Amino acid sequence: MEKQRHSLFLIIAALFFTALVIPSLLVLIFSPKEEEMAMKEPNKTTPNAPAEEPAVEVAVFRSGSQQIENFPLEQYVAGVVAAEMPAEFEKEALKAQALTARTFIIQHMMNGKTVSNGQAHVTDTVNHQVFQTKSELEKTWGNDFSWKWKKINEAVQETKGEIITYDGTPITASFFSTSNGYTENSEDYWGQPLPYLKSVASPWDEQSPKYRAQLRLPLSEFERKLGVSIDGGQEAGMITKRTPGQRIAKVKIGNKEFSGREVREKLQLPSSDFSWVVKGDEVIVSTKGYGHGVGMSQYGANGMAKEGKDHQQIIHHYYQQIKIDKADRYVDEMMTAKK
Repeated sequence: MEKQRHSLFLIIAALFFTALVIPSLLVLIFSPKEEEMAMKEPNKTTPNAPAEEPAVEVAVFRSGSQQIENFPLEQYVAGVVAAEMPAEFEKEALKAQALTARTFIIQHMMNGKTVSNGQAHVTDTVNHQVFQTKSELEKTWGNDFSWKWKKINEAVQETKGEIITYDGTPITASFFSTSNGYTENSEDYWGQPLPYLKSVASPWDEQSPKYRAQLRLPLSEFERKLGVSIDGGQEAGMITKRTPGQRIAKVKIGNKEFSGREVREKLQLPSSDFSWVVKGDEVIVSTKGYGHGVGMSQYGANGMAKEGKDHQQIIHHYYQQIKIDKADRYVDEMMTAKK
């Protein structure tokens, strides 16, 4: 009996030794390797991890202060939409305008175009895109600021990162106020054919307050600005050719021939769709539409939106064979090129 108790004691002691000592040995044997592996595992929360790439910024030469200010891309787009299109317009029209503004600046920056001795990308004038800051708009809009800014900011955010491309490249996203019922082929105004800037019907523009206008000029001023001489009783000229967009392609005035664009610019007319009559010592010029007529009509876009068309349908109407794409890849290309 005593031997059995002794044997049982030895068995219990052996089990106790196994349970207590061997795990400690295993820890001693394997801990260094596990520690080494843990040291090799990257710390995903370390404060020394590389920061995200900064968002693209637009350097704007401010014509008022003659200073350069930098704005995040979407903030710049909002400032352009607010300055270029009435906030009273339908939101889908504002969203279409956001696409044109964003496309313009992305293409402009990709092409490496700069102003102010290379220190800025664009100005805040019609030479590029008219732009105003939030604080400037607050002063301009006064009591209407809150709802106007909210509406425009929503239009920009709801199209965030969207641009217009043709054949994998951001387009020249030109726009203007009001058509004469049609947009213009790019080659008929700028002399450069672009497959996505073709004449299309835009009947909604008749509702624009800028659809028709009339300008009265002294005959002497008319002659001086065009460099012509009109004899008494002589017809002031004759239209010899029209564009597919129903604007003046060629016109003969006095003994000279002009393009419609030349007459528009020399007389500072709102459109190159014009007619005129001479009454005594005065010339009365009537115009239809407002702007160069190439690309998206703003009042046309608003008319389409009122009929229930969304911003994508508006863009596809005014720009042919295009794709609404994301700007990410193009922004990445720009950021990589800067490194």
